[in-house]
Amino acid sequence: MKSLLLIYPPLAKNCEPPPGLARLAGFLCGHGASCATYDANLHGFYYLLGLAPGGSDTWTRRAKKNLAANLAGLRNMATYGNFDRYKRAVADVNRLLSSVGQTQGVELSLANYQDEWSPLRSDHLLQVAEAYEESIFFPFYDEVVPDLLRAKGPEVIGISLSYLSQAVAAFALIGFLRARFPGLKIILGGGLITSWRRSPLWRDQFAGLVDQCLAGPGEGPLLKLLGGERREGVDITPQYDEPDGPGPAGELAKKYLAPGLILPYAAASGCYWNRCLFCPETAEENPYEPLAPERVVAEVASLCERHAPTLIHFLDNAVSPALMQRLVAQPPGVPWYGFARASPLLADVDFCRQLRRSGCVMLKLGLESGDQQVLDAMDKGTRLPMVRQVLAALKAAGIQTYVYLLFGTPAEDEAAARRTMEFTIRHHEEITFLNLAIFNLPLASPEAGGLAKSDFYAGDLSLYSDFAHPLGWSRRRIRAFLAQEFKRHAAIAPIIQRDPPLFTSNHAALFHPSFSG
Repeated sequence: MKSLLLIYPPLAKNCEPPPGLARLAGFLCGHGASCATYDANLHGFYYLLGLAPGGSDTWTRRAKKNLAANLAGLRNMATYGNFDRYKRAVADVNRLLSSVGQTQGVELSLANYQDEWSPLRSDHLLQVAEAYEESIFFPFYDEVVPDLLRAKGPEVIGISLSYLSQAVAAFALIGFLRARFPGLKIILGGGLITSWRRSPLWRDQFAGLVDQCLAGPGEGPLLKLLGGERREGVDITPQYDEPDGPGPAGELAKKYLAPGLILPYAAASGCYWNRCLFCPETAEENPYEPLAPERVVAEVASLCERHAPTLIHFLDNAVSPALMQRLVAQPPGVPWYGFARASPLLADVDFCRQLRRSGCVMLKLGLESGDQQVLDAMDKGTRLPMVRQVLAALKAAGIQTYVYLLFGTPAEDEAAARRTMEFTIRHHEEITFLNLAIFNLPLASPEAGGLAKSDFYAGDLSLYSDFAHPLGWSRRRIRAFLAQEFKRHAAIAPIIQRDPPLFTSNHAALFHPSFSG
């Protein structure tokens, strides 16, 4: 079989290893393939920090002086017991990244990358690949990639793209590989590629630059491409290898920004509800494919024994009730968190207490609205009386909640948004964290046909469009409402203020009281 090197490109949050690479590596190695992984996002992050200037202002000079201490602090649980200290460490590290970007005309942060090239335009990404030597990451690629290829000897390179913030750096890497190692086969995959390929605007824009763009789970197609065949009964447990590739960061680059390993694990792809209108999962027709709960607990137990994680992050769109019941029966022995739907099971305070004993420290709830008519129009399958019971039960059980609200859906008007605000105020003591978002209309959504649409972000890779809100509840009005009223309310402001800056839900579970003793 051919050998494969999977690369996760910069720039995304660096608090846990990339799960897609781990799942692919476990599957392919289990079938006898030669498969290595390299987290270029992690190593590239430390490379950027190494470029930080001394700074002409007090803040930047302080941030550079305290860099080692701040990085160590973000890997120390004691820091998460002092929110002001945590915020200062995050702000200082972010300040250094920003200062690096300013020297080269790039907007950098711990959570994002943005420059003059749009990741939503294929012509821009093709130009980035052609002019790869102009990338801020070129010296990093030039130093690291040749050594990496010599050490691993791959015939195929797989690049996993999850976020738009990775696209420009990924295409600079592709350009570098094409110019320096023309014999390599290059495959693009990951969540972002899946969304692009299932968009009505997809025209195979990168043909000629990359050999193949894979949509959906890549295990089977990659195994076939490497010359292998799927077999039953092999161990395909995800492989979270140490990020030990060559690079200037040395031992420092072996550390994610978390107090111990956060182990990301997907027990399912797709969503078991899969009926919400305007949902990207529904628009892209992603099927629900769960692993059997008994297999999940066995794999998680094996991974915990091998890696001793501090926290398990379930990546499912919604952890199923069946899996929750299995986790209660066979606890992983490690704290965990993930997304969940408000369900009768979670409305039972006794079950929630059992869930807490299983290790659950936080559940993310995609409530979207506190108005029943809006929820019904979205086919959420959620009843507000049950949501109230769920919030109360989770609070009583000691499980934090990270509640997601979505403003500006076609069925919502200002009065409905104010009812969402009233719901939030009424339940502010039961809501630990809040995520507030303004609705984007998925291009592929079948429900979009009846709306007057316009370009939201110009580009043939855009996944969303703007639209004339049928009830006049425009983005401008929503922004003003959120900024001037919602976020400023005395009951809501404290919830907003305790959200971990930049890392948000990726770090939020670490502030559960159980971690501080």
